[in-house]
Amino acid sequence: MRHAWNVRADGSLASWFDVRLVFADGASVEALAVVSPEGVGLEDVRARPALGLDDLALLGEWLENPLAEACGAARADGAPAAVRHARPAVRPSGAETPPMVAREYRTAQERGADPVLAVMRATGESRRGALRLIGRARDAGLLTPRHLRR
Repeated sequence: MRHAWNVRADGSLASWFDVRLVFADGASVEALAVVSPEGVGLEDVRARPALGLDDLALLGEWLENPLAEACGAARADGAPAAVRHARPAVRPSGAETPPMVAREYRTAQERGADPVLAVMRATGESRRGALRLIGRARDAGLLTPRHLRR
């Protein structure tokens, strides 16, 4: 995180920051964030691989405490923020992966959400990696084959 500039307007100060998050798997998020008395705002976000809509909506919350600390400010409500991570702390491995992938996939389908994005969030994999895991779950018979879906 790098402090970019301050803007004073209507008696309040807004601080702008260039933020870069890099994860162990090579994924990254770059953002231009502003901290003001109204809260945290994001002006520009670039992510590789792309963030799901749920993760994008949570990005401000992920950055709220680090940005507030950088500004020497506290949260308006004084309560500690919940810790959120862009990638799961523990990735599934081995035999537990296909059932978990199938469960996440089906749950997302039932909610009407994108099942590939749900698997990406649950595993921390890129889109390509999530599709590979979904394919393995299909091969294990835990999801219907692609040609039978409708």
